[in-house]
Amino acid sequence: MVFSPNLFFLLLLFFFFLTASLKPSNIVHAFPDDQNPTHSAQINSNSVLVALLESHYTELAELVEKAALLQTLEDLVSRRNVTVFAPVNHALDREFKLFLLEPRNLRSLQTLLLSHIVPKRVSLDAWPTLRDSLAHNRLELTISQALGEKFVSSVRMTHPHAVNRPDGVIHGIERFIIPESVQQDFNNRRSLREISAVKPEGAPEIDPRTNRLRKPTPPGKPGSAPVLPIYYAMAPGPSLAPAPAPGPGGPHHHFNGMRQVKDFIDTLLQYGGYNEIADMLVNLTGLATEMGRLVSEGYVLTVLAPNDEAMAKLTTDRLSEPGAPEQILYYHIVPEYQTEESMYNAVRRFGKVKYDTLQLPQQVVAQEADGSVKFGQGEGSAYLFDPDIYTDGRISVQGIDGVLFPVQENKAEDTITVSRVKVVAKPRRGKLLEVACRMLGAFGQDSHFITCQSRK
Repeated sequence: MVFSPNLFFLLLLFFFFLTASLKPSNIVHAFPDDQNPTHSAQINSNSVLVALLESHYTELAELVEKAALLQTLEDLVSRRNVTVFAPVNHALDREFKLFLLEPRNLRSLQTLLLSHIVPKRVSLDAWPTLRDSLAHNRLELTISQALGEKFVSSVRMTHPHAVNRPDGVIHGIERFIIPESVQQDFNNRRSLREISAVKPEGAPEIDPRTNRLRKPTPPGKPGSAPVLPIYYAMAPGPSLAPAPAPGPGGPHHHFNGMRQVKDFIDTLLQYGGYNEIADMLVNLTGLATEMGRLVSEGYVLTVLAPNDEAMAKLTTDRLSEPGAPEQILYYHIVPEYQTEESMYNAVRRFGKVKYDTLQLPQQVVAQEADGSVKFGQGEGSAYLFDPDIYTDGRISVQGIDGVLFPVQENKAEDTITVSRVKVVAKPRRGKLLEVACRMLGAFGQDSHFITCQSRK
């Protein structure tokens, strides 16, 4: 029997499709999911992940869903126990939450959430210790010796063992743990137009010779410093009548100084340990508003922020005097933009560096000490404790471990005691007066002149 070439070709195609339909990949799909050896294990209703989604920590559960982390956490929970540090609801600032929910900031949101999950069950007996989170950052578990409270990276635990399941545990904490990378992304979220310097404009001037408006000066280049010194732009002190300075206006895009000041104060609160200086800036004084106005006009500032332990050492006498809180804060604000690197390089090169402060003419002295930067002299000195808490190109916040005060130079004046001796001296006369008295004496008329009689 002879096969034709066309029939042979059709038989080859038949056998090819038959073998393709019997591949193992297609046969696996014929089995149900529970018998599929490659399918990941499913979590049950008693899982800690299900308990988190059904708990009262609704804000954290919402962010986990927005970050598309449910599948990742399901795979993790199916293999090992986990510990979730769940913050209370409404712990995030509205602007910070809007930043996290933007699609382009998905990585920051995932980093924030994974920083609250430890791939291991952490019981209350584990304190104090160090644990690595899923975001590869280290969580420091500490205990307050005074109050006996437990902390997770300086965040107080409010509800230990809020949820306990066979595959994990949930501990309630008072606020979110903000990683440094997420905070830096939040600080750098502004566009280039918002951080470009613009020269401040004044009121129009009239030329007295022509009674016409003077021609405006040519606009300065972007990034140029303001013309006026910062001391002229500051609001008048308590001794003068308050006069509100004009804010930035016109078609130009000035800095949004108020928002930047709000950002760095929120950063101090989120960072932890600087609540007193933030409260003094906002509530005890009005310097937060003044700093926002200065930044809006193009000025730069560096804040040396004492921590809460240092502020607690301030006595009532220092704060009760009129204008004392303002003067203390003025001495901790440098009208320059300095970072930890720039200040350390300066003191390494020059030994001692003096920085101007807003408390004119007082200066703060900086020098190198123990591999860091030391401010002040003697007992009133402070070390750079938490560098670069907030840096956005206009405002720099550097944490220090002490409150600085200007050095009072009391120069003792030398008192010289001079013995008072009564000296009777004859009045000095010139040659012409002596010749005149001699001529009068020759004629016997010198007795009529008192001046000639005193000469005898």
